[in-house]
Amino acid sequence: MNPTVTKPRRKETPEDKKRRALKIIEILDRTYPTTILALNFTTPLELLIALILAAQCTDERVNQVTATLFKKNRTPQDWAGLPRSTLEAEIRSTGFFRNKAKAVQECCQELVNRFGGKVPDKLEELISLPGVGRKTANILRGNALGQPAIGVDTHVGRLAQRLELSCETNPDKIEADLNPLVPDEHKVRFCHLLQAHGRTICLARKPDCPGCPINHLCPYPAQAKLAPPRKRKRVR
Repeated sequence: MNPTVTKPRRKETPEDKKRRALKIIEILDRTYPTTILALNFTTPLELLIALILAAQCTDERVNQVTATLFKKNRTPQDWAGLPRSTLEAEIRSTGFFRNKAKAVQECCQELVNRFGGKVPDKLEELISLPGVGRKTANILRGNALGQPAIGVDTHVGRLAQRLELSCETNPDKIEADLNPLVPDEHKVRFCHLLQAHGRTICLARKPDCPGCPINHLCPYPAQAKLAPPRKRKRVR
């Protein structure tokens, strides 16, 4: 009896991948019609502060903390003028509160000194601020400044890899792979959709591949089936 031969998958061209990305966006848009950025904000400054606080912390926790803080502190001068110990105490529950308090105040002081108290809209200027990396800058540009930008957070990076829209592990390189695949008018929405899908179905440890609406557009389920079972540690 002849062994079963698996037919190799046709190599995907850049145009094929772009068409697949658009289909993914179309289906996820129907699946998550009301999804938006999970962080609460009303101004670019508020989103900037929230993003700094969100490092290694849940969005829900950040929203709880900023609900009070945003009422009391409305300008970069307000944030920069707070006693450091007071700010640390108020953001303590977000974790790494000393580093975050330092980053928030240094960032706001830079806004006052260099940008007249306004959040700049250029990527190069944003990433020059303390506590602001490329991911933070792009999320801010896309959601508070109306610019086409892809911010590669944990969910966007993981799903981009599983969907084979990028084979990179570095967030900046993943962003570079995704940018030509996603039209400008869909970039911000694309990130929201991957974040929603990553939180509900395409979980990090146990994705629900059978229940996934983009299963047929994703190479990951086949790879997961081929992966050898993990060896369990023997309990002595």
